Formats: sequence, C-alpha cells, structure tokens
Amino acid sequence: MPRLMKRPLMKLQPVKRETEDKKGSKDLVMRLLLTVQCRFFHTTVAERLKPEDMQLWSRSLEKLLESKYGMGMFQAFLRSEFSAENIEFWLICEDYKKIQSSVRMNCEAKRIYEMYIQAEAPKEINIDQQTRELIRGNLTAPTKQCFEDAQRVVYALMEQDSYPRFLKSNTYRALLNSAPGQMKE
Repeated sequence: MPRLMKRPLMKLQPVKRETEDKKGSKDLVMRLLLTVQCRFFHTTVAERLKPEDMQLWSRSLEKLLESKYGMGMFQAFLRSEFSAENIEFWLICEDYKKIQSSVRMNCEAKRIYEMYIQAEAPKEINIDQQTRELIRGNLTAPTKQCFEDAQRVVYALMEQDSYPRFLKSNTYRALLNSAPGQMKE
C-alpha cells in the first residue's frame, strides 16, 4: 500500500468585516474550502478540483449534487445563509431509501418526521399542508417512498431558489476565478 504523505492542515484566518467585498468573498471561499478538506489525502478541495468540474456545477442542480465537492460547497453555502435544512432533508431521504430493515425504517421515518416535517420541527422544511398530512399518514406503515413527495417539493425549491443563488454568489464566483486559468463566466 502506498504511503500517504501527511501535510499540515492550513490554519483558518479570521475574516475582517471591513475588507472589500471581493477580498471578503475570497476569504469566505478559502474558509469554505478548508472546511471541506479531503481527510484521506490531507489536501484541500481547491488542490483536487478541476476547473471542468466546477463548470459542470452550473449546468444543473443534479450535476452539482453528483459531485462530492460540489455537494460540500453547496452545503457550506446553505449553512452560511442559515438555510441548510432542505439539503439535509434531501440527503437524509436518500439514505432512508437504502434502509432494508423494517424496524429501522419505522424508527428513522418517525425521527425524520419529528426533525423536518411536523409543524414547529427543529429543522422544519417548507412543504404544503397536504404533503405534510400525507406523510403523517404514511408513518403508520412506512415504506421507502413515504417521503418522496416532500423530497420532490424540497428538490424543486432548491432548484428554483437556493441553486441559482449559489451560482450567483460571491463564493461560487470566487471559486471559479481561483481555478487555474481564471475561468470567468
């Protein structure tokens, strides 16, 4: 097995609020990149990302979510905007669909409902009352599809709202501009 070279992790520097918007967004990008470090190779995302990969993210939300780095950057962006509950819910539903045990599925379904679906839930997602009631009814005998309607609504919300904001954000723009060859859209 090849020996991995260990590099010291870069230290995060506090961002000064008085800096120019462009410099501030570059600092934010660097902080986000350091947050999403590759644990196995001790390198930052910026060192491992290809400009073509970053460019693919702008084609569709699906392409962004297919990339582990794109997913990480999108999650970090949503956290910075205090709106990470939608992507968290969507990811939990993806994991939920893989559950094989009916006992575990039952427990997970209730946990997901209490965390994201029920009124006043800690991370309540924005879905209509009809979908909320449908899911509540599904909890009596949960299946792999019991959250699909809510997941579809959340995906559409992210696609129409969060994803376009991510693409227009200083974070994504600065990331594109920091890539080799300074790819500007």
